[in-house]
Amino acid sequence: MTRILIADDHAIVRDGLRRILQSAPGIEVAGEAVSGDEVMARVRAGGFDLLLLDMSMPGKSGIELIKWAKTTRPELAVLVLSMHQEEQYAVRAIRAGASGYVTKESASALLVAAIRKVAEGGLYISPGVAEQLALTLRPQADNLPHQTLSDREYEVFGLLVTGATVSDIAARLHLSGKTVSTHKARIFEKMGMDSVADLVRYAMAHKLGDARDA
Repeated sequence: MTRILIADDHAIVRDGLRRILQSAPGIEVAGEAVSGDEVMARVRAGGFDLLLLDMSMPGKSGIELIKWAKTTRPELAVLVLSMHQEEQYAVRAIRAGASGYVTKESASALLVAAIRKVAEGGLYISPGVAEQLALTLRPQADNLPHQTLSDREYEVFGLLVTGATVSDIAARLHLSGKTVSTHKARIFEKMGMDSVADLVRYAMAHKLGDARDA
């Protein structure tokens, strides 16, 4: 029996996931969490085998939360369930320790298949994500500018291109405005750009979505 913690801050999503999983043999919903802080408390307490994780929740979230969960419980399987389809972000989730990445638009059968594979110790990724992972093995000189950003810088980049202000980003990521401004300056430097408009044009040209879930 695979025991699962559903972590999502939207009640409708949690209800839908619960219904899908309750009808799947060999899978048990062990609990739910609606924030990063609640996920952290549940991870510490244990009682489940797999964390089905939404990437954007109140409190600690995203790549940071994946890294924390895997450091705290290395044996815990993490399957990311995201609204975000951009493969570069999926690659970062896998590299942070997630064992799989599926979108919320995926069919219920695909979700259950992903859960079973991850629960068995496997890795569940799309061919596109597999290709992106392979590309990360190339020499650094071949990397595109956005691939040189740290995970936190990539989060800030993704929010900047949606029109979020420094204050907006600071509140969402629970950072100080000064820290966000520093990240913004480093993004401009690493990507060789001078304005948010430049970042937006770059994101559109490379078909990059918001680096976090909406």
